[in-house]
Amino acid sequence: MRALARGATTCARALVRAVGADGGHVDGIRGMAATAIEMDAVRLARAFAGVARAARRPARTMMPRAMSRAVPGTGATAWDGTRAYATRAVGETMKAYKPTSPGQRGRITTSRSMLWRGRPLKRLTVGLRKRGGRNNAGRITVWHKGGGHKRLYRVIDFKRDLTGVRGTIRRLEYDPNRSAHIALVDYEGGNASRYVLAPHGSTPGDALESGPESDIKVGNALPLKNIPLQTTIHNIELVPGRGGQLCRSAGSAATLVKKADDGGYCVVRLPSGEQRLVLENCMATIGMLSNRGHQNRNIGKAGANRWRGIRPTTRGVAMNPIDHPHGGGEGRTSGGRPSVTPWGVHTKGHRTRNNKRTDAFRVSRRPRNRKRYKD
Repeated sequence: MRALARGATTCARALVRAVGADGGHVDGIRGMAATAIEMDAVRLARAFAGVARAARRPARTMMPRAMSRAVPGTGATAWDGTRAYATRAVGETMKAYKPTSPGQRGRITTSRSMLWRGRPLKRLTVGLRKRGGRNNAGRITVWHKGGGHKRLYRVIDFKRDLTGVRGTIRRLEYDPNRSAHIALVDYEGGNASRYVLAPHGSTPGDALESGPESDIKVGNALPLKNIPLQTTIHNIELVPGRGGQLCRSAGSAATLVKKADDGGYCVVRLPSGEQRLVLENCMATIGMLSNRGHQNRNIGKAGANRWRGIRPTTRGVAMNPIDHPHGGGEGRTSGGRPSVTPWGVHTKGHRTRNNKRTDAFRVSRRPRNRKRYKD
């Protein structure tokens, strides 16, 4: 590179002297050349000068700075083959990205540094076919679904019916099919491993157990009648033996409020504030679910939602009258009526719950924002 720089500099100076520039430098070329030959010489001189500057410039490395490491005895650096983004910690569970692009600016995700980076246990996975929001007749039943990254479904043990057997958490894993993390638990006595929802604060090596005689410890599953009052619980059954149905998303938890003196039902306060009756024989797991910072994440760009299989949402006022009640009109309109769904149902404050069969199990409804909504 030094020889190339010297040669380019020599050629540039010779061409400059040929066209009569003062000082022997390319920057000394001023005005217009008298002939076409002189103009070509000026262009060549500038090109040779650029080659010389590039040859003197130190070589750039293409490896990420964070992933470069020094090679002993050589003074050089090596790349370990992995790609890294410049991030910084935000609180305990979140991380922000360096604004290297508009999509990275403002992006905040949950930290997965404590999770297993390999593939899931193969015998506990099944193929997952995408439906694109269509039912068996091919009609769209859920809007804004389609595409997304290919996924494997992890078979989760929601029942926790392996009673009296001690299990140990082998590792914590990321599950693309849900917001909470999952834990791979190895059970004693030759029992197969199972995936369970990972409670907040659990680490590899922790012991888990299920059954009426289990300790009141985070991650253990017991019937509601064996759990003390004011205990935080998740993965709550509604029918004994069916498996947990309530409080299964990231960071969610309910509270056991009351037990019946004569047995029968217990009162559970759900995250929404609603209080509900649940049979005392139903199982629940102690503690709060993991990944509680999930609600604070910022996707950063629209493409991040497309990775998750979420398609764009078109506004009703941008549609035609046949497609939406807010559609049509000359120019931009406000819709002309209170906000409704494509089927004419009010979207702001209108109650849509219609399940009289389970109304008897609701002790109290969730609190409402009285300033915004009216009964």
